[in-house]
Amino acid sequence: QVQLVESGGGLVQSGGSLRLSCAASARILSIRDMAWFRQAPGKQRELVAVITSGGSTNYADSVKGRFTISRDNAQNTMFLQMNSLKPEDTAVYYCRLRTWLDTYWGQGTQVTVSS
Repeated sequence: QVQLVESGGGLVQSGGSLRLSCAASARILSIRDMAWFRQAPGKQRELVAVITSGGSTNYADSVKGRFTISRDNAQNTMFLQMNSLKPEDTAVYYCRLRTWLDTYWGQGTQVTVSS
């Protein structure tokens, strides 16, 4: 069973930066894509950014130009560099990994942006 572990969350002031990491517990050969989601209190979970096995990326409009998703294929690790953070970015951030057969989620890491 593959486990995903997120890290890097915390409290930061508006305009600051954080870098989230998501590490898989085992090497996976057939990754379809990896993604970051977030869920703010009282809101639905939303897609933040996704990176495919081929390296293509896509972002939610609300984070374009501020967040960058990347992967270390050799380590099955994914990153989310978050710059120019805003209070509305406050949420629990989750990573998701999909193969062509299974979907795995991390436990989430809290990001809080103070104004």
